[in-house]
Amino acid sequence: MYLVCGEALFDFFSVEPSPRNSEVEFKAVAGGSPFNVAIGLRRLGVESALFTGISTDYFGLRLRRVLAEEGVTADYLVGSDAPTTLAMVGLNQHGSPQYSFRGEGCADRQLHCEDIPQLDAHVRGIHIGSYSLVVKPVADTLLELVKAQHQQRLISYDPNVRLNPQPDIALWRRSVETFVNYAHMIKVSDEDLALLYPEQDPQALANSWLSERCQLVFLTRGQQGASVFSHQHGHWDVPAAPVITRDTVGAGDTFQAALLAYLQRNDLDSPVGLATISREQINAMLKLAVGAAAITCSRTGPDLPFWAEVKGL
Repeated sequence: MYLVCGEALFDFFSVEPSPRNSEVEFKAVAGGSPFNVAIGLRRLGVESALFTGISTDYFGLRLRRVLAEEGVTADYLVGSDAPTTLAMVGLNQHGSPQYSFRGEGCADRQLHCEDIPQLDAHVRGIHIGSYSLVVKPVADTLLELVKAQHQQRLISYDPNVRLNPQPDIALWRRSVETFVNYAHMIKVSDEDLALLYPEQDPQALANSWLSERCQLVFLTRGQQGASVFSHQHGHWDVPAAPVITRDTVGAGDTFQAALLAYLQRNDLDSPVGLATISREQINAMLKLAVGAAAITCSRTGPDLPFWAEVKGL
């Protein structure tokens, strides 16, 4: 089982403009990058749990219902009277989401070190990412978790930069530079690196993160496909899967879930397992993730695919 750590919220997507300027219509969809990854794993047939603070308000109860319906283990949810984070989402002309967060003091940020759970052998890996790693107190809590667990459990990391919750680029950089030291596998987008390190070559930066601990770095490049950097097997690219894109919401989370699902299905979901992975297995994992993400891009919103839809990829 993977323990996925980070935010759970509702995305409010703007719909067709109202004829009245005094009205704005939205469609609310449960989300948050870690929330989506946990659900994506379950849809791909892999056990997952979500470690997050979750509100007792109306939206928090709905989030719990979604997780229950999807089969995500609820044992690591931490109840809170704080409100649920709300993200207002608009799409640009390319279908890419633009976010505006209402999250200060909200439940998913209210994880404290005393909330860190005891983990048994059933938890094989931990996935961390997104703005939960740059807002307090949850950022400090997740850092303590990975410090305690990185030697015995697989740690995967996706920066998933969102500047609305925390616009301080220097803080994001410090967070990235801290968490890459504990990760065995990293997934990052070229958009993230352009925001954080606009003067640096994305491929050179991704390659620099490789180490005896960090065996794989995946760099997603939208319509240009994706690249992989392996500590043992070098670097190569694969093209994007052809698809008519509705929007890209949830594509990165799908990519992440597919990577983790491949490791679990091939008994590679441990630091030792990842260190023994072959070039052929990495290539198969990368192609699975690219194809799965394309399926999500063909849909509206974060509608991640099921294993039956991707098993032939």
